[in-house]
Amino acid sequence: MGELREVAAPFVAPGPSGVAIRTRLKGLTPEEDKVLRAVGAHLGALASRDLKRRCMDGLEHSTDTWAERKRALTEESSSRWAGSITKATHDQWALSRRAQLAHIRGLEAGIETIEHRLSLPVGEKGTKRAPGGYRTRQEWFAKTRRLHVLADRLTAERADREAGRVRVVRGGKKQARGRHRLEAAQLTEAEWRQRWEASRWFLQADGESGKRFGNETIRVTPDGEVSIKLPAPLAHLANSGHGRYVLTQTVVFRYRGEEWADRVSANRAVAYRIHLDVERGRWYLTASWTIPPALTVPLSGARRGGLIGVDTNADHLAAWRLDEHGNPCGEPRRFSFDLEGPASYRDAQVRHALIRLLHWAARHGLNIAIEDLDFGAEKTREKHGRRKRFRKLISGMPVSKLRARLVSMAAELGITIVAVDPAYTSQWGAQHWQKPLTSTKRATTRHDAASAAIGRRALGHRIRRRTTPPRTHQSDGCGHRTAQAGHGTRRREESRPRIPGPRTRSDGAGCGVKTADQRAQHRSGHAAEHGFWQQDSLPLSL
Repeated sequence: MGELREVAAPFVAPGPSGVAIRTRLKGLTPEEDKVLRAVGAHLGALASRDLKRRCMDGLEHSTDTWAERKRALTEESSSRWAGSITKATHDQWALSRRAQLAHIRGLEAGIETIEHRLSLPVGEKGTKRAPGGYRTRQEWFAKTRRLHVLADRLTAERADREAGRVRVVRGGKKQARGRHRLEAAQLTEAEWRQRWEASRWFLQADGESGKRFGNETIRVTPDGEVSIKLPAPLAHLANSGHGRYVLTQTVVFRYRGEEWADRVSANRAVAYRIHLDVERGRWYLTASWTIPPALTVPLSGARRGGLIGVDTNADHLAAWRLDEHGNPCGEPRRFSFDLEGPASYRDAQVRHALIRLLHWAARHGLNIAIEDLDFGAEKTREKHGRRKRFRKLISGMPVSKLRARLVSMAAELGITIVAVDPAYTSQWGAQHWQKPLTSTKRATTRHDAASAAIGRRALGHRIRRRTTPPRTHQSDGCGHRTAQAGHGTRRREESRPRIPGPRTRSDGAGCGVKTADQRAQHRSGHAAEHGFWQQDSLPLSL
C-alpha cells in the first residue's frame, strides 16, 4: 500500500471581494429595444475584431499595441467604450491561457496513468492508491493507440502555448456547436441565430471614481434614471444632449439598494452590464463594484465554542454540530438539493440548501467547516476507467459554485468558513465514527460520519476518536475520558492516576461511611453480611 499523502492545515476562507446586484429593465418601448439591440450589435462587432487582433499579437503584446488598438476603437465608439472593450478582451485572453494550461496538465496526467497501466501485466489487480493493469489484451491495445492520440494533442497544445496562441469563441463554444444539433436542442435556425447574436453583443462599461454617478458611459442616477452614451456612428439616435440616450422607465434595485445609492451619490465607481434574456424576452441591468476585503477571524477564534462540519455530496449537504473538544452534539442534519433540470433550477436548489444551512448555524452561533474540494484532476476517464457513473457523479457536483456562494452568503450573516483538506475524510470518518454514533434510534450514514471527521480536522483534532479503555475501566472510577488520543498512541490511552473520592454517584467527595471500601457494602460473603438471616413472619392481626 502506498504512503498517505500529507494533509494540509485548515485555513479561514477569505471573504468576497465584490458585489453584484441585478434588476429588470421594465416597460421598454419598441424604439428603446431597437436602440439597445443596435448598440449591442455594433459594440459586439468591435469587441470581436479587437479579440482577433489580441490573439494575433500573442506573446508580443505590449503597451504600444494596446494603445494602438484602443485608438482604433475610439474612432468608431468613444474612449470609454474602447477602454471597456480592451479590458474585457485582455480578461478573456488571460482566461483562455489559464484554461489552456489546465488542459495541458490534464493531458499529462492522462498520459502518465496510461503509461503506468501499460507497464503492468494484463489482468493485474490494482490497489486503493494506484490502478492495476488493463483487463484484456484488446483493452491494452486500444489504450496504446489512445496514448499516441493524447501525446499528439499534448505536443500541439505545448506548441500553441509556447507561441502564445489561444482559441476563443465569443458567445461560447457550447452555443456555437448547438448550430449542428438543432433537433436535440429543440430549436429552429432562427431561434438559434437570435440566441447566438445576443450572446455576442457587448453592453458593459467599467466605472470610474470621481465621475458623475460613478460611470460616464452607462449612467444610473440615484432616482433610477438610466442613460447610455451612444457610439459615434449611432449618435443620431440620441434623445438627450451630449449624444446620450435616456430610457423612459426608471429602475429600482431591491437588493442592496441603499448601499448602491450611497456609492452613486458619492460618485464612487460602479460597473454596469445590460444583457437580453432571449428565452424570456427580458432586458436586465447588473451593477457591480468592489468592496474592501473583510477582516477575517483568526483560526483560533473561529474554533471557539465548536464548529459545524459539512460534507458535500451530489444531492445533499450532511452537517453535524461539534463542541470544542470534537465531540458530535445533537442529531445530524441533512440539507437536500436536486441537480436535475435547467441551470436556473439547479442554482436555486443550491442557494436554498445553503440558506437553510446558514440559518441553522446562526441559531447555534457557530462557524462552518467545509472541504476544499476540487475535482479538476479526478474527472478524467484515464483515472477511473469504466466507472462512468462515478465520473458523472463528481462532474455534476457544483463544488466551485457552492463554495463561492457559501462564502459570500456567510459573510452577510457574520459566519466564518473554515476550509479543510478533503483527504481521507469519508474513509476515516466511516472507520472511526460511523459505528460509535449509530444507535437503535439513529442510523448514522457514511456522510454523517464524514461531516464529524471534517469538523474534527477543522478544530485541530485527529479524526481518529479516543481509544476505548479496558472493560473494567469503563466507569467513573477513573474519571470522564475527554482527552483526545495522542499522536503515537495505537491501542489505548495511558494509565490514569488514582482520583481520590468516592466511586459512586450517590455521595459526593468525603461523604458516606467507608464509601470506597467494598467490604462495608451489603454483599454476600463479606463481613458486613448478617451471619444468620431469616424473614420474620407477617403479623395477621394487631
